[in-house]
Amino acid sequence: MLPSAFLERMKRLLGDEYEDFLASYDRPRNTGLRRNPLKGAVDLPFCGDRVPWEPNGHYLLPDTRPGLHPYHDAGLYYLQEPSAMAPAGLLDAKPGEVVLDLCAAPGGKTTQIAAAMEGRGLLVCNEIHPKRAKILSSNMERLGIRNALVLNEHPARLAERFPCFFDRILVDAPCSGEGMFRKEDAAVTDWSEETVAMCADRQNEILNSAAQMLRPGGRLVYSTCTFAPEENEGVISRFLHEHPDFFAEEIDAPWFAHGHPEWVQDPADGVERTFRLWPHKLRGEGHFAAVLRRSGDEARTVGALQKPEVLSDSAREFLAQNGLPVFGKAVSFGDTWYLAPELLPDLCSLRVLRAGLEFGEVRKGHFVPSHALALALRSFPAAVDFPAGSKEIDGYLHGQTLFAPQNGWVLICVDGHPLGWAKGADGVLKNHYPKGLRRL
Repeated sequence: MLPSAFLERMKRLLGDEYEDFLASYDRPRNTGLRRNPLKGAVDLPFCGDRVPWEPNGHYLLPDTRPGLHPYHDAGLYYLQEPSAMAPAGLLDAKPGEVVLDLCAAPGGKTTQIAAAMEGRGLLVCNEIHPKRAKILSSNMERLGIRNALVLNEHPARLAERFPCFFDRILVDAPCSGEGMFRKEDAAVTDWSEETVAMCADRQNEILNSAAQMLRPGGRLVYSTCTFAPEENEGVISRFLHEHPDFFAEEIDAPWFAHGHPEWVQDPADGVERTFRLWPHKLRGEGHFAAVLRRSGDEARTVGALQKPEVLSDSAREFLAQNGLPVFGKAVSFGDTWYLAPELLPDLCSLRVLRAGLEFGEVRKGHFVPSHALALALRSFPAAVDFPAGSKEIDGYLHGQTLFAPQNGWVLICVDGHPLGWAKGADGVLKNHYPKGLRRL
């Protein structure tokens, strides 16, 4: 049962298209996944047609369960609704840039940006809600992302710390969720016209913070998963009126429909260049996106950077013994070491969940490599490989002991792709797969 006020509004806006729009709710949902190019190429048995607007995106074949496959644990892909792949593609992040995903949890768009950056540059991903920020951090780890700083901060506080710092910013704003009505029952029960108005006010605040952090010449993509004009064309019109140094870019995206300036009062120039993704026009749910550019062409403002530290002797010994390069700069939090991007900003007083790649920790003078390091590696001198579907891989993911002649730290792989660590002695591999990730 869709809210009656929602249906009345959509009928008024869509006119002759309304019946087609309504019929889309009777069709099966489109589900998808996005390959993780940071892990290399692999044949995935559940991939159907490609998603037209995302080179690594696929629609899922029916009756497949990729979330239960060990390739998912190895971070070879991210399960993502096809329309949700559009905003990060419009952001078009490049290797070596400094990029912000301001409302990043659970991490689908962030990991998509990370893939485009190819491990180079600095990706700052922020989530204001602590529990969701932990989920975001976990997904960054699973997909083997090295160059990300994960924060749990309010956008206004970040704006104070990082003026004109970013080349590109994605604002996938919290919204009323009308585009997710087919996917989530809670989106229907929580909806109200008051919620739409509240979301629009909050979206304006978030966009204002983002504007302060974008360098002149930088790109900002705003997106929602709602149909409400107040949260879409209305928010963008208000923003452009209040920020004359921004304009809506002309982007070639033939898969998407354009925005409707006539649906809001006092529309700003360029609102017609925004995008709407309609479920009755493509294979995906409802989304909105606007690509904005800040006038000018100035270098980013780089403030104080985090000072590098000297790795502990045991950590350096682990790197040297296994022929692993030191990429980025070393940063410690207590006994835990990170290998961070060179442009990592000063982290003083920030709520940090992940500062680059968690490398490992020192316990009683001995270095213990992290699960994040295992998932970020492409190879390791001491590795044991098992095929997907084998009893060894199933046992490892359940926390069971394995058997192999290697001694010391051993990388457990599935079809050549790292899953995690074990430690060998006398033919026994003690399982070091994190207890919180083990299958019940």
